[in-house]
Amino acid sequence: MRFTLSSSTLASKLGTLAKVINSKNSLSILDCFLFEIGDGQMTVTASDNANLMKCMLPLYECDGAGAFCLPNRLILDAMKDLPEQPLSFEIDDTNILRVRYQGGSFKLTAQSADEYPRMQALEGGYTETTLTAGRIAENIQRTLFATANEELRMVMNGIFFDLREDALNIVASDGHKMVRNMILTSKSEVSASFILPKKPAGLLRNVLSLDDETPVIIKFDTQNAEIQFPDGMLLCRLIEGRYPNYASVIPSDNPNIVTIDRKGLINALRRVLHFASESTMLVKIRMTQNNMELNAQDIDFSTEAKEDVVCEYGGVPMTIGFKGSVLVDILNNLNSDEVIIELGDPSRAGVIRPAEQPDGEDVLMLIMPMLIND
Repeated sequence: MRFTLSSSTLASKLGTLAKVINSKNSLSILDCFLFEIGDGQMTVTASDNANLMKCMLPLYECDGAGAFCLPNRLILDAMKDLPEQPLSFEIDDTNILRVRYQGGSFKLTAQSADEYPRMQALEGGYTETTLTAGRIAENIQRTLFATANEELRMVMNGIFFDLREDALNIVASDGHKMVRNMILTSKSEVSASFILPKKPAGLLRNVLSLDDETPVIIKFDTQNAEIQFPDGMLLCRLIEGRYPNYASVIPSDNPNIVTIDRKGLINALRRVLHFASESTMLVKIRMTQNNMELNAQDIDFSTEAKEDVVCEYGGVPMTIGFKGSVLVDILNNLNSDEVIIELGDPSRAGVIRPAEQPDGEDVLMLIMPMLIND
């Protein structure tokens, strides 16, 4: 069997798929990529037994069909320094693979594709929804940082997709912060939900382009999800369990509204955080008429920093404490020039929204306050 394809296209797809493969696998065959040739294209698969990703590549030439496996590190290293050019592959009946390129060639032994484990595609009894590739990539990128790393509450370690009659809510929380993206254009007559683990979420973020308007089909049942994206698909196991009632923790009556420049606030927070306690990263925020005062101190080392940031604020004077590093993370994952911060009292969570919402969405982030002693 002979076939020819682009070296840069193959190298790019292999680099993406390599992120699926674990450094240590229970099955040695999972250290390999699965290559399947047929109908003028090549499908490359990578799996860790819980996640399986496929990418399809067009072939310049092909004179047959077949399948084989190659060690991921060896083929990645072989492809790494090749410039863009056609690569000619030839594999014989003894599984000896020869790859020829301009001015050189290499040879290696392929493994049988029969040993490679397959995950079954979803068949019946599943829920289906469609989003654009760019919208999924943007929402995962905005949400992934808020997931937890817990051993007891595994449901907090993923992104919650909550499909309802009015919207699709994409949520993540670690108990200290929360992100809730409401996609108003995606609705369902029947409510359904799933929790996507961090690894497949990260894989999707890497493979999908932010400016791609191509439809992506998401199918899911109680245990697995199948996501069909341009030139490929992802099969993954879901986190089982009941996600907490995220809507109940969002304050509905925070009357004190701050409008402030996002980048200016990030820079001010970074400056004062150098003087905050390393154990708490506490930043006290004192709100007065059109002014936000940031105060960070470390009593153990007698360090302190204060900075005033101009803002729009007409609420009551108040002082509230937040973990400064978490607040910076939240602001970094918003895109608008200005943000709106909704405050209630020092014991109530702060709600942060972009001043300009993305088209067809309602983005909200929440940060829990810290105890302060005045």
